Amino acid sequence: MAVRTVVVCEAQVPFVEGGAEFHVRALVDHLRQHGYRTELVSVPFKWYPKSEILAHATAWRLLDLSESNGQTIDLAIGLKFPTYFIRHPNKVAWLIHQYRAAYELCGTPYSDFQHTEADVGLRDTLIRLDRQMLGECQRLFTNARNTASRLQRYNGLTAEPLYHPPRLADRLHGGPYGDYMLSVGRLESVKRIDLAVEAIAKADSSVRLVVVGEGTNRTKIEQRVQTLGIADRVELTGWVDDDTLIELYAGALGVLYVPYDEDYGYVTLESFLARRPIITTEDAGGPLEFVEDGVNGAVCPPEPNAIAAEISQLAADRGNAACLGEAGYARAKQVSWDGVVERLVGTRAPIETADGSKTS
Repeated sequence: MAVRTVVVCEAQVPFVEGGAEFHVRALVDHLRQHGYRTELVSVPFKWYPKSEILAHATAWRLLDLSESNGQTIDLAIGLKFPTYFIRHPNKVAWLIHQYRAAYELCGTPYSDFQHTEADVGLRDTLIRLDRQMLGECQRLFTNARNTASRLQRYNGLTAEPLYHPPRLADRLHGGPYGDYMLSVGRLESVKRIDLAVEAIAKADSSVRLVVVGEGTNRTKIEQRVQTLGIADRVELTGWVDDDTLIELYAGALGVLYVPYDEDYGYVTLESFLARRPIITTEDAGGPLEFVEDGVNGAVCPPEPNAIAAEISQLAADRGNAACLGEAGYARAKQVSWDGVVERLVGTRAPIETADGSKTS
């Protein structure tokens, strides 16, 4: 049966907007542009205390989106936990991420799961339910190879990476290489903005750091900036509008993107589309599917001294920074929305892989 009507399912944390939210809305827009009648279905999500996690997953499982007002809904697409718990005979997942604190972040400083009977039991339950709910899907995709590898490792499920451009792809542009490194992302521990701050303190003193984003770690980061005595070199802008962000990319010396085990990371391709090199780390995850050390950026250990050395090198050789940025631009232009929608609705079409080749 041909697909005509589609629902895209979103777990929305009220007053929080980031890459996942941009991803969902871009998908809705492109489905509509391709002629599919599409609705966004959002349900609030709260993950604390931990007793709320299964309650919110259950809320999705109670929903039947197979029809609306007597009209059949042909396809339901879930993108992150727990949207893929939805009941629908033609359910597809394009997985951004699962509940990461119970998966690869468990046992790290970025997770609140401890080795207690309650936490171990909840983690086992989440992994079991994910295997069941994702196993119901007619087609299973992820937003990056890193996410697919994690799904295979923890749940024994095989998914196909399906790449797409960032939301601002058509508007990003280059400009003169300025005197600041740009950091874009939520101010949360797993994004490691504190590592970027530590690195800028040790880098060439002519280079500043501009941090775009908000989050629960803002106060901690502000305090660290004061302690290091670099308040004149670090600017925390909060969230900015699109026009401002585009110009910040265009005027940066480079982009500093050092999250821990990121799934995909819009910042990677946004930086490249603005012709800016990226400095990232060996444990960054998804960005490593695009960033090549010495080709379009730098990949170094997650240590302030190593990152600082790469920043200082960019400042010392702006010609090389420009060459790296141009190589990044060439790589990012290979990723497009062409074929993504058709893959999700079940029409076979070639798509881009991380290395720029095609798969059908």
